[in-house]
Amino acid sequence: LTGGSDVSQTPLLWSTEGQSVTMNCNHTKGAAFRQMYWYQQLPGKGMKQIVFTTAYSTHTYESGFSEEKFPATKTNEETGSLTVKQLVPEDSGVYFCSVMFSLSLSADTKRNIKTL
Repeated sequence: LTGGSDVSQTPLLWSTEGQSVTMNCNHTKGAAFRQMYWYQQLPGKGMKQIVFTTAYSTHTYESGFSEEKFPATKTNEETGSLTVKQLVPEDSGVYFCSVMFSLSLSADTKRNIKTL
């Protein structure tokens, strides 16, 4: 992603075992960057994708991650969040979001296209 400063997220969270935390992600790259990805990197481990989200379709979770543990929201093209529920010490790590340009159209947009 070029211009990474256009994407911002919750900087640092502390919580206790059994609680939930929610991280927010926002960007100012425009509505065409509607795809949002959330990643987890545990200490000493490689980065793993948790979920892919858009505002107009079902979220896609990677193997080993569930919506029950990691519910994600995507309220519009430029805003999303990831929650980690029922925290355990093994959830400690770095979580971050990224956004990607998408040419796909929403159902609402497709209705307004007319072929000449």
